[in-house]
Amino acid sequence: MTPLPTERLRLREASPDDAPFVLRLLNEPGWHQYISDPGVRTLEQAHQWMEGRLLKAYRELGFGFWLVERHSDAELLGLCGLFRRPVLDGPDLGYALLAEHEGQGYAGEAARACIAHARDGLGWTELLAITSPDNPRSAALLRKLGFADRGLKDVEGYNGPSRLWHLEL
Repeated sequence: MTPLPTERLRLREASPDDAPFVLRLLNEPGWHQYISDPGVRTLEQAHQWMEGRLLKAYRELGFGFWLVERHSDAELLGLCGLFRRPVLDGPDLGYALLAEHEGQGYAGEAARACIAHARDGLGWTELLAITSPDNPRSAALLRKLGFADRGLKDVEGYNGPSRLWHLEL
């Protein structure tokens, strides 16, 4: 996939060389609190996680969870992308940033690029998202992006029920 550019960011496919960053992100306290603890503690485990969650999706679907990279210095900030989870009735948007990059508008900027790609590039007419029920920052961002809260849903692989969000494209 051609990288998705925004004013300040570039969303691009991950490569095996990005495993140190992915290892760090997966072990952020916020990832563990609001998403899950995937048990990834080594570079080898990060490579395995990337293969099963990122690289496989790129090959099989042509989209996935992309690295968010800042234009000005090529620093990796987080992940943002589109998914097809078997437990949901449609494709969904997901994002996570390193804590030091939160609160600067990067997640919203990256999410808007993904939404535009879902609508204009993939021809989708709706998009879902899931969050932890106790994640007010993600809830506020999804509302700002136009998502509607559809209540709680049990989603396999997450710490308890998740809040389901829906957006008409």
